[in-house]
Amino acid sequence: MKTLYLMRHAKSSWSFDDLTDKERPLNSRGRDDAPAMGQALAERGITLDLLVASPAVRALSTAALVAKEVAYPPEKIQVIDRIYEAEVMDLLDVVRQLPDGAESVLLVGHNNTLTEFANVLSPNPIPEMTTAAIACLKFTCDRWVDVNRTNAELYFYDHPRHEN
Repeated sequence: MKTLYLMRHAKSSWSFDDLTDKERPLNSRGRDDAPAMGQALAERGITLDLLVASPAVRALSTAALVAKEVAYPPEKIQVIDRIYEAEVMDLLDVVRQLPDGAESVLLVGHNNTLTEFANVLSPNPIPEMTTAAIACLKFTCDRWVDVNRTNAELYFYDHPRHEN
């Protein structure tokens, strides 16, 4: 059994005109929502074998704040450049190349691709993922290369409790 948590980065700030898109930080709501969603994972008893994230500041910050709440060492977060500006097939390649020793993986990325990717894998529709939303998919397989919609179950979809 493989478990994949797909998380859209928390709310980012548009207040800094001199920063590139990749450099945009979280805003105050994002800094609140990311740990709150990490706490929600911890309350479900979730532990992670691997946490991977886009190199964008807002995604890495989200990953670090969630990691703290689920007792995952932040220094072990793996940055995967392909997640930033990825297309659906790029994310599928990233997932299918995950190490098989990792049973439970959180991937922190970006919309619109993340929602599209979740819906490619999920047998049940997943709504547009709001910032800091998490979709959990479980797969009845032993290798990440075998992950697909036919062996998937949407286990849960969760998001912060306010409008985006």
